[in-house]
Amino acid sequence: MRIFDPHIHMTSRTTDDYQAMYDAGVRALVEPSFWLGQPRTSPDSFSDYFDSLLGWEPFRAAQYGIAHHCTIALNPKEANDPRCTPVLDLLPRYLVKDNVVAVGEIGYDSMTPAEDTALAAQLQLAAEHGLPALVHTPHRDKLAGMRRTIDVVRESALDPEHVLLDHLNETTVKEAADSGCWLGFSVYPDTKMDEDRMVAVLKAHGTEKMLVNSAADWGKSDPLKTRRTADAMLAAGFSDDDVDQVLWRNPVAFYGRSGRLHLDAPATGALHEGNSLLRGGE
Repeated sequence: MRIFDPHIHMTSRTTDDYQAMYDAGVRALVEPSFWLGQPRTSPDSFSDYFDSLLGWEPFRAAQYGIAHHCTIALNPKEANDPRCTPVLDLLPRYLVKDNVVAVGEIGYDSMTPAEDTALAAQLQLAAEHGLPALVHTPHRDKLAGMRRTIDVVRESALDPEHVLLDHLNETTVKEAADSGCWLGFSVYPDTKMDEDRMVAVLKAHGTEKMLVNSAADWGKSDPLKTRRTADAMLAAGFSDDDVDQVLWRNPVAFYGRSGRLHLDAPATGALHEGNSLLRGGE
């Protein structure tokens, strides 16, 4: 079984997670830039973070046989902080990098005017750079937030076929599908979706344009939820081909629109800028 996790925050995870993911069948992933859990205080901290997504983290992933890609953006939560909004001016520098396969995560958190501005600006950047967009639907008032998101997408220069609406659930899946966008589902231990609910959604709505991710980060989450969903699909009667479509071919097709996917982990040395994953000893 081959698995592509299209949304996981490996900066927050350990090398044990990389090993467990590889053992479970994960061979490629996308790490979206996101909120770190506390406010950043200047655009410089974003630059350092973006640089790590393009350097250190792909190195870590490659040590475990996993191809690492990322998305770059000003996330919705920090779009409300005037200290952070100058990051919008930095994004073009990063959106031309080889491992950047989309603009994201963008979208809504609290559905403020500042978030409206950041979302519209970043959809425009995606269109100008020929990149797809990974859009975060809000955790609160999700249906209203998704409808507002779709309206902004339709007003933008970016075709809905180049947009992935993420963090969907049973209340939003039908309207999301009707929008023409791709559909993303985050499978969590206690919140968002779980494996059984995800299987029910797939039974009701099919496997076309459906992406399943773990969205694992620094909170309570599980980087093996993609594999657990695959196993639940098989147990529910889905075929190996259905699983391959949802867990591999769909994310490859969506992020492949960037023209930058490299699905084999690159060969690397033991060091990245003089640093090793080892601690102690030689």
